[in-house]
Amino acid sequence: MLGKFHKSLLFIQLLVVLLSLGIEIDHVEAQERRTKVRISNAGFTITALPLLAAKDWGVFSANGLDVELIVMSPPIAAAALAQGDIDYVAGVGPASVAATLSGLASRAIWFSSDRISYWLQAPAQYKTLPELKGKKIAISGGVGGTNHVALLIALEKSGANPKDYVMVGIPGQQIQVFYSLESGFVDAALLSPPVTFGAARKGYSKIMDVGSMVEMPGGGLTSMIKTIQSKPAEVKRVIHALQVAKDEVRKSKPKTVELIIRILKMDKEAASETYDAFQTTLSPTGIPNRAGIENLVRSLQAQGRFTDRKISFTEVADDRLATEVAKELGYKIP
Repeated sequence: MLGKFHKSLLFIQLLVVLLSLGIEIDHVEAQERRTKVRISNAGFTITALPLLAAKDWGVFSANGLDVELIVMSPPIAAAALAQGDIDYVAGVGPASVAATLSGLASRAIWFSSDRISYWLQAPAQYKTLPELKGKKIAISGGVGGTNHVALLIALEKSGANPKDYVMVGIPGQQIQVFYSLESGFVDAALLSPPVTFGAARKGYSKIMDVGSMVEMPGGGLTSMIKTIQSKPAEVKRVIHALQVAKDEVRKSKPKTVELIIRILKMDKEAASETYDAFQTTLSPTGIPNRAGIENLVRSLQAQGRFTDRKISFTEVADDRLATEVAKELGYKIP
């Protein structure tokens, strides 16, 4: 009787071991079945939030993707995309569009935001745009960048002549732009969250909300044409994951603020204010729009590039797969 008991016990133990091995094997196989994807991003800033959320919250994994995020400057990213060292560039901007128009067989396939969050701010003695005529305005990067062209468009929409203002490119991050304003090196600055809020708390005036006046992508996804054509199912999974993460960002402020604090290293107040500002810029469907692409092309032509060409939307963007994903997610498409 005891021998039978021992045999039964051994059988049960063996069964448990086999079952646990089966679970582990299934887990390993599931990991292996995930498609490995490499996505570059110029920097982990607020515009990369849906990308970071998709990775951190497991949305990529849930869509069968094993995603590696790589920080890479736009010129290097374009070369890496062409060589197949990366699969996607997490961005749609002047650099990616310039690479496309210069011969890289790539297209913008998804928008994260269709507006950028920038305020034109100045010391308290300045209250209106005309008061800044002839004054120096700091912009991050150089002439022809996304924020510079957005400012030019906003100035024109406000009835001002951009030539009445002196644009000064400041290298580095937004905080360096603000330092140039604080030091008196410039008279005004184009700032984005969370720096905008810090400047406001120090008494700097908000002269103009540039982002609310200009349709221009702030983040997105760019891919090679051959990837779109040969791997449409994979591309749709990447877009689907990013769109779902973006929807979760929109719906869940506490969860997103925690992510901003942890990943982007902001304090709670700055993270909350940045979230509120960023949410207003998000593209609802993620489908690339013509106005945004036209303004990006305009930003390049403002530099004297591609001025001899009439550039169509389809030369720069392919909205078909993002449209399919949006429909599958239940968005009403006009």
